[in-house]
Amino acid sequence: MPTTETASINLSQHFLIAMPGLQDSGFERSVIYICEHNEHGAFGLCINKPLEMPLEDLFAQNRLPLKRADLIGQRICWGGPLHPDHGFLLHKKQLIEQQEQEQEQEQEQEQEQEQEQEQEQKADTSYTSTLQTADDLQMTTSKDVLDALSEGYGPAQVFAALGYSAWSSGQLEDEIRNNSWLTVAADHALIFEVPFDERYDRAMLLLGVQPWALAFQAGTA
Repeated sequence: MPTTETASINLSQHFLIAMPGLQDSGFERSVIYICEHNEHGAFGLCINKPLEMPLEDLFAQNRLPLKRADLIGQRICWGGPLHPDHGFLLHKKQLIEQQEQEQEQEQEQEQEQEQEQEQEQKADTSYTSTLQTADDLQMTTSKDVLDALSEGYGPAQVFAALGYSAWSSGQLEDEIRNNSWLTVAADHALIFEVPFDERYDRAMLLLGVQPWALAFQAGTA
């Protein structure tokens, strides 16, 4: 059982950063975004270990096209060792703007009304199986978000992972005490904008340290 001190820790919306001394073949130099952490345990997705699988392959497996040019070629990540055949999408609540609405200057009134109605439908970000991980960040596991992306709209920024990482009650706290992980408040830019091979070092910089400067010591932020 965790102590009173560790039980009060809530690492939701934080990054776990593997300590340089962590030799686990899967989690070495990993950065994990914690989606949920409570008295029952923790659940998260590794964000810096890309697979040799582009996002359009995931859509092809679901017999869907991918009409979002900005997502073509984006690689799917290894989210963790549990259920590696299950897909998870982290995404912003903000939706992609409709380019046709910005570019076309002259449209008939009826067509404009139809587009407004369509935009209202697309503005509905409540997918079937969605966890609100932060004010502007959601994690969805249901196919309806893929349907939206396949039609060329949906969330403006998307991160896809296969598999997930999880800890039982008190397990993560024990691993932190045993110098396996550092923690820091999550910066969403690392999830969506920073190249995969730079994410570990950039996560360390959120703590103001370089990996080579760390000895085997625990720390949280």
